Amino acid sequence: MILNWKSPALPRLIILVLSGALLGYFLFGNTLWLPSIIMAGVILLQLRWLLELLDRPGTLPPEVWQNIYFDETTNRFVNTTPNEEAERAAAQLNEVLVKIRVHRNEREAEYIFYKNIVLHAGIGLIIFRNSDGRIELFNSAARKLLRIHRAENIADLRAVSEEMVNAFVRLKTGGRQLIRLSVGDDFMQLNMYAIELTLRGENLKLISLQNIRTELEEKEMEAWQNLVRVLTHEIMNSVTPISSLSSALEQEISTTQPLSEEQLSDLQVSLQTISRRSANLIAFVREFRSLASIPKPRPGLLQVKPLLETTALLFKNELAEKHIQCYIKVQPPDLTIEADKALIEQVLINLVKNAIQAFDETHTDKTITLKGYYNERQRPVISVADNGPGIEPEALEKIFIPFFTTRKSGSGIGLSLSRQIMRQHQGTLTVRSQPGSGAEFLLRF
Repeated sequence: MILNWKSPALPRLIILVLSGALLGYFLFGNTLWLPSIIMAGVILLQLRWLLELLDRPGTLPPEVWQNIYFDETTNRFVNTTPNEEAERAAAQLNEVLVKIRVHRNEREAEYIFYKNIVLHAGIGLIIFRNSDGRIELFNSAARKLLRIHRAENIADLRAVSEEMVNAFVRLKTGGRQLIRLSVGDDFMQLNMYAIELTLRGENLKLISLQNIRTELEEKEMEAWQNLVRVLTHEIMNSVTPISSLSSALEQEISTTQPLSEEQLSDLQVSLQTISRRSANLIAFVREFRSLASIPKPRPGLLQVKPLLETTALLFKNELAEKHIQCYIKVQPPDLTIEADKALIEQVLINLVKNAIQAFDETHTDKTITLKGYYNERQRPVISVADNGPGIEPEALEKIFIPFFTTRKSGSGIGLSLSRQIMRQHQGTLTVRSQPGSGAEFLLRF
């Protein structure tokens, strides 16, 4: 057996042996009964302490606690005693350390992998603390986009754009903003998107940056081409008959003297046609002007339920005449939005009017439902839904294009105006529909 000189039982064993020798001396060397009794009590006490020490569960060696405290997993525990339990405990501890080391290496590899993806992503990414603005991550695309090599705090980016940094601070999860930014001699349209995160108890914000100038210019050119095409079509439809009738009238007046009653009647009809087509052309130009003259919103807190009730009241007679049921559902009842009341009322009027006109004479059990609620992102939503014939897929992609309409009497600007109004409120207007299953327009604020 190998003696473990560091064992705490060794001192007690030595004291016990010495106490036994003194007891023998007192008993056999002389007849001192009182010291012998005292020494016998000491021996019994030492035996009790020794037994308690031997029965005490084993404790980890001090180096084990040091490795745990300093998060050291490269060392190995070596058992210096012949105790089988100690040998087994050391083996188990070494196995645990190996598993911890492997798990840590895997986590570090994953961290480096994902960090490299973020750093080399094509979209600019900036992560900073909400508390003090300290930048935790600033990837290569963001540095290249903003043409800045070093930044430790978002305040350092104010040299690039004060408006951009203010937007960083103001944007919440899911928030977007488009700003015009001039960096050096380059001009860009910067699209920003924000997400709020929590890491180790610290509130962080992730901002993605993307220059969409090229995409916007392409869309702008496409929009101008579509606009010119529509304007040309509408103006030519009005100007061609006016020009033709004017030429015919001029020829008839110049070659015929005097005019008969029949000719005067034809002349009157022609002039009325010219007047009517001119009025239509003026109305078209007036509608076109309205697209570019939307007033700037003056937002305030609005109760959604009274807003929907007022809208339904405006169409009370028309709904009754066409036998259409209108339902209003708002949850929670005190749902509020921040918006310009007059402009949002105009959007709702356009949508309810479209829903009424969507029904044909053969349709039965006609219903229009106005709803207000919070979506999964806790953003307020207003819904205008009908159970009419729905919208065809090919038309669904075009209904927000100015002057596009599926009705003969429609101007094709109501939905376009409504979407512009929602954009000015930093919101969206979307539609979902299936042919034969009605349509639902969603106002997200």
